[in-house]
Amino acid sequence: MRVVSLLPAATEIMAALGATDHLVGISHECDFPAPVRSRWRVTRSAIPDGLAPEAIDAAVRTQQQSAQPLVTLDTDRIRSLHPDLLLTQALCEVCAVAEGDVRALAASLTPAPSVVTLGGTTLEGVFDDIRRVAAAVGADIEADELLAGLRSRVAQVHETLQAARAPRPRMALIEWTNPVYLAGHWGPEQIRRAGGIDALGTIGAHSVAVAMDTVAASQPEILLFAPCGYSLEAAAAEAGRCLALPEWAWVGDRQVWALDANGLTSRPGPRVVDGIEAIARIGNPLLFTPLDPTHALRIR
Repeated sequence: MRVVSLLPAATEIMAALGATDHLVGISHECDFPAPVRSRWRVTRSAIPDGLAPEAIDAAVRTQQQSAQPLVTLDTDRIRSLHPDLLLTQALCEVCAVAEGDVRALAASLTPAPSVVTLGGTTLEGVFDDIRRVAAAVGADIEADELLAGLRSRVAQVHETLQAARAPRPRMALIEWTNPVYLAGHWGPEQIRRAGGIDALGTIGAHSVAVAMDTVAASQPEILLFAPCGYSLEAAAAEAGRCLALPEWAWVGDRQVWALDANGLTSRPGPRVVDGIEAIARIGNPLLFTPLDPTHALRIR
Protein backbone atom coordinates (compact mmCIF):
# COMPACT_ATOMS: atom_id res chain seq x y z
CA MET A 1 0.00 0.00 0.00
CA ARG A 2 1.22 3.49 -0.89
CA VAL A 3 0.36 6.08 1.76
CA VAL A 4 0.70 9.86 1.76
CA SER A 5 0.52 11.43 5.23
CA LEU A 6 -0.45 15.08 5.25
CA LEU A 7 0.22 15.80 8.91
CA PRO A 8 2.87 14.91 11.49
CA ALA A 9 0.48 13.11 13.85
CA ALA A 10 -0.54 10.67 11.13
CA THR A 11 3.09 10.05 10.25
CA GLU A 12 3.87 9.34 13.90
CA ILE A 13 0.93 6.95 14.10
CA MET A 14 2.19 5.09 11.03
CA ALA A 15 5.62 4.82 12.62
CA ALA A 16 4.23 3.58 15.95
CA LEU A 17 2.31 0.90 14.04
CA GLY A 18 5.50 -0.21 12.29
CA ALA A 19 4.06 0.84 8.93
CA THR A 20 6.53 3.45 7.68
CA ASP A 21 7.45 1.24 4.72
CA HIS A 22 4.07 2.22 3.29
CA LEU A 23 4.82 5.95 3.45
CA VAL A 24 5.72 7.49 0.10
CA GLY A 25 4.91 11.13 0.89
CA ILE A 26 4.74 13.33 3.98
CA SER A 27 3.94 16.91 4.95
CA HIS A 28 6.49 19.70 5.20
CA GLU A 29 6.28 19.45 9.02
CA CYS A 30 6.76 15.70 9.45
CA ASP A 31 10.03 15.18 11.31
CA PHE A 32 9.53 12.21 13.64
CA PRO A 33 10.85 9.60 13.75
CA ALA A 34 14.00 10.57 11.88
CA PRO A 35 13.86 7.85 9.16
CA VAL A 36 10.65 9.31 7.67
CA ARG A 37 12.44 12.53 6.72
CA SER A 38 13.68 10.91 3.51
CA ARG A 39 10.15 10.72 2.05
CA TRP A 40 8.87 13.19 -0.54
CA ARG A 41 7.45 16.43 0.91
CA VAL A 42 4.04 17.14 -0.58
CA THR A 43 2.78 20.21 1.30
CA ARG A 44 4.05 23.73 1.87
CA SER A 45 3.08 26.53 4.24
CA ALA A 46 2.06 30.02 3.15
CA ILE A 47 3.55 31.45 6.36
CA PRO A 48 7.29 32.24 6.21
CA ASP A 49 9.61 30.66 8.76
CA GLY A 50 11.16 32.67 11.54
CA LEU A 51 8.31 35.09 12.28
CA ALA A 52 7.49 36.25 15.82
CA PRO A 53 4.26 34.86 17.34
CA GLU A 54 2.30 38.08 16.76
CA ALA A 55 3.49 38.20 13.13
CA ILE A 56 2.45 34.59 12.59
CA ASP A 57 -0.97 35.33 14.05
CA ALA A 58 -1.35 38.36 11.77
CA ALA A 59 -0.25 36.40 8.71
CA VAL A 60 -2.73 33.62 9.50
CA ARG A 61 -5.57 36.13 9.84
CA THR A 62 -4.62 37.80 6.55
CA GLN A 63 -4.65 34.47 4.71
CA GLN A 64 -7.99 33.53 6.23
CA GLN A 65 -9.59 36.89 5.46
CA SER A 66 -8.51 36.59 1.84
CA ALA A 67 -9.81 33.00 1.70
CA GLN A 68 -6.35 31.74 0.85
CA PRO A 69 -5.15 28.36 2.14
CA LEU A 70 -2.53 28.33 4.86
CA VAL A 71 -1.13 24.99 3.71
CA THR A 72 -1.11 23.93 0.06
CA LEU A 73 -0.72 20.58 -1.64
CA ASP A 74 1.88 19.70 -4.23
CA THR A 75 -0.72 18.03 -6.40
CA ASP A 76 1.68 17.09 -9.20
CA ARG A 77 3.99 15.31 -6.78
CA ILE A 78 1.09 13.50 -5.11
CA ARG A 79 -0.20 12.33 -8.49
CA SER A 80 3.25 11.01 -9.35
CA LEU A 81 3.33 9.00 -6.12
CA HIS A 82 0.12 7.10 -7.03
CA PRO A 83 -1.17 6.88 -3.46
CA ASP A 84 -3.70 4.29 -2.33
CA LEU A 85 -4.40 6.21 0.88
CA LEU A 86 -4.28 9.85 2.00
CA LEU A 87 -4.13 10.64 5.71
CA THR A 88 -5.50 14.06 6.68
CA GLN A 89 -7.23 15.88 9.55
CA ALA A 90 -10.30 17.95 10.36
CA LEU A 91 -9.08 19.83 13.44
CA CYS A 92 -7.03 22.82 12.36
CA GLU A 93 -6.52 24.50 8.99
CA VAL A 94 -3.59 26.50 10.40
CA CYS A 95 -1.38 23.47 11.01
CA ALA A 96 -2.33 21.24 8.09
CA VAL A 97 -4.08 21.23 4.75
CA ALA A 98 -7.88 21.55 4.80
CA GLU A 99 -9.77 18.25 4.65
CA GLY A 100 -11.95 19.51 1.80
CA ASP A 101 -8.91 20.18 -0.35
CA VAL A 102 -7.65 16.66 0.29
CA ARG A 103 -10.96 15.06 -0.64
CA ALA A 104 -11.17 17.18 -3.80
CA LEU A 105 -7.71 16.03 -4.79
CA ALA A 106 -8.53 12.39 -4.07
CA ALA A 107 -11.61 12.62 -6.29
CA SER A 108 -9.48 13.93 -9.14
CA LEU A 109 -7.06 11.00 -9.10
CA THR A 110 -7.48 7.75 -11.00
CA PRO A 111 -7.91 5.45 -9.27
CA ALA A 112 -9.14 7.59 -6.39
CA PRO A 113 -7.25 6.88 -3.15
CA SER A 114 -9.05 6.32 0.11
CA VAL A 115 -9.02 9.19 2.61
CA VAL A 116 -8.75 8.70 6.37
CA THR A 117 -9.39 11.78 8.49
CA LEU A 118 -8.03 12.24 12.00
CA GLY A 119 -10.35 14.25 14.21
CA GLY A 120 -9.75 13.22 17.83
CA THR A 121 -10.07 16.04 20.36
CA THR A 122 -9.57 13.91 23.50
CA LEU A 123 -7.23 11.11 24.48
CA GLU A 124 -9.84 8.49 23.56
CA GLY A 125 -10.39 10.32 20.29
CA VAL A 126 -6.66 10.09 19.54
CA PHE A 127 -6.75 6.39 20.35
CA ASP A 128 -9.73 5.98 18.00
CA ASP A 129 -7.72 7.70 15.25
CA ILE A 130 -4.90 5.22 15.78
CA ARG A 131 -7.42 2.41 15.30
CA ARG A 132 -8.73 4.10 12.16
CA VAL A 133 -5.29 4.39 10.58
CA ALA A 134 -4.44 0.83 11.59
CA ALA A 135 -7.58 -0.54 9.96
CA ALA A 136 -6.75 1.28 6.73
CA VAL A 137 -3.24 -0.17 6.50
CA GLY A 138 -3.97 -3.66 7.86
CA ALA A 139 -2.22 -3.17 11.20
CA ASP A 140 -4.99 -4.07 13.65
CA ILE A 141 -2.81 -6.43 15.69
CA GLU A 142 -0.11 -3.79 15.96
CA ALA A 143 -2.75 -1.28 17.07
CA ASP A 144 -3.90 -3.65 19.82
CA GLU A 145 -0.35 -3.85 21.17
CA LEU A 146 0.32 -0.13 20.81
CA LEU A 147 -2.89 0.95 22.51
CA ALA A 148 -2.51 -1.57 25.32
CA GLY A 149 0.91 -0.12 26.04
CA LEU A 150 -0.31 3.49 25.92
CA ARG A 151 -3.26 2.76 28.20
CA SER A 152 -0.99 0.92 30.64
CA ARG A 153 1.34 3.92 30.86
CA VAL A 154 -1.54 6.32 31.53
CA ALA A 155 -2.90 3.94 34.18
CA GLN A 156 0.52 3.72 35.83
CA VAL A 157 0.64 7.51 36.20
CA HIS A 158 -2.84 7.51 37.74
CA GLU A 159 -2.09 4.67 40.14
CA THR A 160 1.16 6.27 41.29
CA LEU A 161 -0.55 9.59 42.01
CA GLN A 162 -3.52 7.93 43.68
CA ALA A 163 -1.38 5.75 45.93
CA ALA A 164 0.57 8.79 47.14
CA ARG A 165 -2.53 10.96 47.48
CA ALA A 166 -0.49 13.47 45.55
CA PRO A 167 -1.35 17.17 45.55
CA ARG A 168 -2.98 18.50 42.39
CA PRO A 169 -1.22 21.69 41.27
CA ARG A 170 -3.08 24.24 39.17
CA MET A 171 -1.49 24.47 35.72
CA ALA A 172 -1.84 26.61 32.61
CA LEU A 173 -0.75 25.07 29.31
CA ILE A 174 0.08 27.99 27.02
CA GLU A 175 -0.37 27.06 23.37
CA TRP A 176 0.42 30.50 21.94
CA THR A 177 1.85 33.66 23.44
CA ASN A 178 0.71 36.64 21.37
CA PRO A 179 -2.22 36.59 21.54
CA VAL A 180 -2.31 34.20 24.48
CA TYR A 181 -4.06 30.91 23.78
CA LEU A 182 -4.47 28.23 26.41
CA ALA A 183 -4.46 24.69 25.08
CA GLY A 184 -7.77 23.04 24.26
CA HIS A 185 -8.61 19.62 22.80
CA TRP A 186 -6.52 16.95 24.58
CA GLY A 187 -4.31 19.49 26.42
CA PRO A 188 -6.52 19.95 29.50
CA GLU A 189 -6.95 16.18 29.65
CA GLN A 190 -3.19 15.71 29.61
CA ILE A 191 -3.01 17.95 32.68
CA ARG A 192 -5.84 16.11 34.44
CA ARG A 193 -4.41 12.68 33.76
CA ALA A 194 -1.01 13.93 34.91
CA GLY A 195 -2.52 14.81 38.28
CA GLY A 196 -2.95 18.53 37.77
CA ILE A 197 -5.87 20.91 37.55
CA ASP A 198 -6.16 22.92 34.35
CA ALA A 199 -6.65 26.53 35.43
CA LEU A 200 -8.88 27.47 32.49
CA GLY A 201 -8.99 24.85 29.74
CA THR A 202 -11.89 22.59 28.80
CA ILE A 203 -11.25 19.03 27.65
CA GLY A 204 -12.20 18.55 24.00
CA ALA A 205 -12.94 22.23 23.33
CA HIS A 206 -11.10 24.34 20.78
CA SER A 207 -8.25 26.53 21.96
CA VAL A 208 -9.34 30.16 22.36
CA ALA A 209 -7.58 33.46 22.90
CA VAL A 210 -7.59 34.52 26.57
CA ALA A 211 -6.97 37.95 28.06
CA MET A 212 -3.83 38.16 30.17
CA ASP A 213 -5.87 39.34 33.16
CA THR A 214 -7.98 36.19 32.88
CA VAL A 215 -4.89 33.97 32.89
CA ALA A 216 -3.50 35.77 35.93
CA ALA A 217 -6.84 35.58 37.77
CA SER A 218 -6.95 31.80 37.27
CA GLN A 219 -3.95 31.60 39.62
CA PRO A 220 -1.95 28.79 38.06
CA GLU A 221 0.85 27.45 40.22
CA ILE A 222 2.76 26.10 37.23
CA LEU A 223 2.94 27.61 33.74
CA LEU A 224 3.76 25.29 30.86
CA PHE A 225 4.94 27.08 27.72
CA ALA A 226 4.28 24.86 24.70
CA PRO A 227 3.58 27.09 21.67
CA CYS A 228 2.08 25.01 18.87
CA GLY A 229 4.78 23.76 16.52
CA TYR A 230 7.70 24.77 18.75
CA SER A 231 10.64 22.60 19.73
CA LEU A 232 11.87 22.60 23.32
CA GLU A 233 14.59 25.11 22.48
CA ALA A 234 12.17 27.45 20.72
CA ALA A 235 9.62 27.14 23.54
CA ALA A 236 12.29 27.94 26.13
CA ALA A 237 13.39 31.02 24.19
CA GLU A 238 9.80 32.21 23.86
CA ALA A 239 9.11 31.65 27.56
CA GLY A 240 12.17 33.66 28.48
CA ARG A 241 11.16 36.46 26.13
CA CYS A 242 7.64 36.59 27.57
CA LEU A 243 8.77 36.62 31.20
CA ALA A 244 10.89 39.69 30.52
CA LEU A 245 7.81 41.67 29.41
CA PRO A 246 5.83 43.85 31.85
CA GLU A 247 2.53 42.16 31.03
CA TRP A 248 3.89 38.86 32.36
CA ALA A 249 5.12 40.34 35.65
CA TRP A 250 2.20 38.72 37.51
CA VAL A 251 3.94 35.35 37.10
CA GLY A 252 6.27 36.30 39.96
CA ASP A 253 7.99 33.28 41.48
CA ARG A 254 5.61 30.67 40.07
CA GLN A 255 7.15 27.61 38.41
CA VAL A 256 7.61 28.08 34.66
CA TRP A 257 8.51 25.27 32.29
CA ALA A 258 9.08 25.03 28.56
CA LEU A 259 7.88 21.86 26.81
CA ASP A 260 8.76 20.22 23.53
CA ALA A 261 5.38 21.09 22.02
CA ASN A 262 5.97 19.11 18.84
CA GLY A 263 6.76 15.99 20.83
CA LEU A 264 4.37 16.26 23.76
CA THR A 265 1.33 18.47 23.22
CA SER A 266 0.74 19.73 19.66
CA ARG A 267 0.33 16.49 17.74
CA PRO A 268 -2.60 14.12 18.38
CA GLY A 269 -0.62 10.92 18.13
CA PRO A 270 1.01 8.36 20.44
CA ARG A 271 3.36 10.90 22.04
CA VAL A 272 0.52 12.65 23.86
CA VAL A 273 1.14 9.96 26.46
CA ASP A 274 4.76 11.09 26.69
CA GLY A 275 3.26 14.50 27.41
CA ILE A 276 1.12 13.14 30.26
CA GLU A 277 4.16 11.48 31.81
CA ALA A 278 6.28 14.62 31.48
CA ILE A 279 3.62 16.86 33.03
CA ALA A 280 3.18 14.37 35.88
CA ARG A 281 6.92 14.55 36.56
CA ILE A 282 6.75 18.36 36.61
CA GLY A 283 3.79 18.39 39.01
CA ASN A 284 5.00 15.68 41.39
CA PRO A 285 8.69 15.04 40.66
CA LEU A 286 9.37 12.92 43.75
CA LEU A 287 6.91 10.24 42.66
CA PHE A 288 8.45 9.43 39.29
CA THR A 289 11.76 8.76 37.60
CA PRO A 290 13.66 11.89 36.48
CA LEU A 291 12.21 14.05 33.74
CA ASP A 292 13.71 13.49 30.28
CA PRO A 293 15.72 16.68 29.57
CA THR A 294 14.67 16.56 25.92
CA HIS A 295 11.01 16.85 26.99
CA ALA A 296 10.99 19.88 29.26
CA LEU A 297 13.20 22.58 30.72
CA ARG A 298 12.55 24.59 33.87
CA ILE A 299 12.77 28.31 33.14
CA ARG A 300 12.07 29.55 36.65
